[in-house]
Amino acid sequence: MIEKQHKKFLTVAPFECAWRNDLRFREAGRGCVAFEAFALNDVTVVFREHVGSQHYHYKRDNSPHYTVIIGSHRNRRLKIEVDGITVVDVAGIGLCCSSAFQSYWISIYDGLISIGKGRYPFQNLVFQWLDSNPNCSVRYVGLSSWDKHVGYRNVNVLPLTQNHISLWTNVDCGEYDGKEDCEEAMENESGNYENWGLGNFLESWELSDIVFVVGEEEKAVPAHKVILGASGNFSSSLLNQDVIQLLDVSYPVLHAFLQYIYTGHTKVLESQLSSLRTLSLKYEVTPLVKQCEEITERFKLNKKLFDSGNNVEISYRGSKPQCGTAFPSGLPLSMQRLTQFHVTGEYSDVDIYIGGHDLVAPSHKIILALWSIPFFKMFTNGMSESISSKVLLQDVPLEAFKAMLEFLYCGELGSDDTTDIGTLLIQLLLLADQFGVTLLHQECCKTLLECLSEDTVCPILQAISSVPSCKLIEETCVRKLAMHFDYCTTSSMDFVLLDEASFSDILKHPDLTVTSEERVLNAILLWCLQAKELYGWDVVDETMLNLMPEHLFGERFHSASLLLPLVRFPLLPYALLKKLERSNLSKKIPTFEYLVKEAISYLEFGLADPQGDQNARFQHRRSSFKELQYICDGDSNGVLYFSGTSYGEHQWVNPVLSKRISISASSPISRYTDPKVLVSRTYQGTSFAGPRIEDGRNNVWWMIDFGQDHQLMCNYYTLRQDGSRAYIRCWNFQGSLDGKTWTNLRVHENDTTMCKPGQFASWPIVGPSALLPFRFFRVVLTAPTTDESNPWNFCICFLELYGFFR
Repeated sequence: MIEKQHKKFLTVAPFECAWRNDLRFREAGRGCVAFEAFALNDVTVVFREHVGSQHYHYKRDNSPHYTVIIGSHRNRRLKIEVDGITVVDVAGIGLCCSSAFQSYWISIYDGLISIGKGRYPFQNLVFQWLDSNPNCSVRYVGLSSWDKHVGYRNVNVLPLTQNHISLWTNVDCGEYDGKEDCEEAMENESGNYENWGLGNFLESWELSDIVFVVGEEEKAVPAHKVILGASGNFSSSLLNQDVIQLLDVSYPVLHAFLQYIYTGHTKVLESQLSSLRTLSLKYEVTPLVKQCEEITERFKLNKKLFDSGNNVEISYRGSKPQCGTAFPSGLPLSMQRLTQFHVTGEYSDVDIYIGGHDLVAPSHKIILALWSIPFFKMFTNGMSESISSKVLLQDVPLEAFKAMLEFLYCGELGSDDTTDIGTLLIQLLLLADQFGVTLLHQECCKTLLECLSEDTVCPILQAISSVPSCKLIEETCVRKLAMHFDYCTTSSMDFVLLDEASFSDILKHPDLTVTSEERVLNAILLWCLQAKELYGWDVVDETMLNLMPEHLFGERFHSASLLLPLVRFPLLPYALLKKLERSNLSKKIPTFEYLVKEAISYLEFGLADPQGDQNARFQHRRSSFKELQYICDGDSNGVLYFSGTSYGEHQWVNPVLSKRISISASSPISRYTDPKVLVSRTYQGTSFAGPRIEDGRNNVWWMIDFGQDHQLMCNYYTLRQDGSRAYIRCWNFQGSLDGKTWTNLRVHENDTTMCKPGQFASWPIVGPSALLPFRFFRVVLTAPTTDESNPWNFCICFLELYGFFR
């Protein structure tokens, strides 16, 4: 056997490899395996497209695979092999010699292999290598060894999202030479609870609520009703007593019986095996009964297997080495019964109340204490809760606490708990941190990282920025906000709720991506004002005509002087700088005036502050948006034309035909209602969208969908009349993120611009609306046209949009 369970870890023999079907990437070529290993050298992990055989060894494998060897050459080198050929052989990196288990993680992303140390995946990178000819089919993970046994435990395969990949670009490769500060802090806080589990309560009077009296000496042995009830069929009438008399059972047999329930393994003399089976059968601890019977049968077949004077070891077969010590992993306890006890309150010994609410749930102190050291201390250190059957918790969100309780009894996050990213999951994360429920904290962090988006990143960062154990999420959120600065500071005003440190980190981030420095200036002013709606610096300047900045900015006035230097003023257009020089902002904020004048001097005379960081202040930032600006009617600079070139990759093809975009109309497709005509760049004599009756009224529109991966901040658009005289007079130009909720970007009332067949006409989008990125756009008729025969036909044969495209 190449893999065996020993003290809750997986042992791999020399020259062999352990494969498990559950150690598998969700997406081929992309995933991360995190694990703990105990070895003198050669911790070896293999990545293949298919599971290997029981006696697989990577040295004899002819199929494509990656092999990572930590501590090769007697713990002197780090090696990476591709299909058996060594491609990396580096001295002194990531060595694994240890007298205890050490934590590692290895990730693969399209041939980018990253190796790190520590309990937190994607942190503490020690080495990285990119395969120029990547194998994007590897999926299964094998745990191997070279010439010595290697122990593995807590093995988990995690998904790789873009959030994780983007994090790596900020991490320098270097040797790991110590524990991270946050890890040391956690260890100091946890004290001696690293191996905390149900075994700590074996025959302990702590939180016990029932006593066994055994043997002729009538020895008292404490236990816990809910644990006994979840392990076998202890009748309710029996467990409703406080004492169970077992005078015909010896203490060693009862000890072995309870040890099996509380730890998942035990040992007993062969002569006591029959008594242990009888006791197990009495209380229907079925796994132990079966194992006692199997051992007895093997003994009958070959008495040499056992020495009647030696102990027989018994381990619960449901133990899973990769699950670690998280309760109730590896224990003969029924999750179904535990959940039932949670619902019914059977055997409960504590009632939990949340301030302002009635009883939340009758619970069990032992279950809460197993997951949470704070709960354990609350119940055992002499506080009022130690002697009371009631606990009152203040300032705790009710629904999140209920969700945490459910997790404590089943060990899994409910599907409903992971859907409400905005509130419940964040509250659950903060509760897990408050009560020290480590596994729940990890699950919440992992889920938040997987679900992180531009729309959720601000509320998440606001909630976790002050939580030290959420450093990874905080750093990921900051980078996400920096990379999507335009969208995150215009689609909602959530960013103004961030604290100064977080907002400053975003502005200083090397990956800050923005279309113009004016956006950075506007965002800083809005943040300082704690604004509730979107507007630009000009509105702030007008407001300052009658107000001093101290009153306008309030408590954030001092922050303005610290944040304004983060704007790269020399990159602003000269004309704009001259406007800013004459503004109230310059007149009333000395820092603002100095920065504007310095920028003007630099542009006019090449003069700048010699003490400043010129490389940073005069270097353009990256932009995630491509600038596609209007020049003239019918030009080739618009977004729809750009989409037809596959975003600049080849010659133009109608983007509707190449499916780069989709266009729809309010009426069905026909000879004269053809969406591809609007972007064909060929004049069409008759092209119209007809009316659709919705809610008893005419609804007429043409709509564009750029696709889920693209957005446009539109600042201009062009229409062309077809050959008819049905001229539009009242219509709206709108944008939407989901195609359901629409924002008016420009409203036209009695607009007489269109006045002859085949005419082009273009209009700018001004104000805050031009800053909003959308996926969907439409022109919608709001009143009849000038054609009396068909007044609700929207007659255009060309449409083009301009602005910043992503």
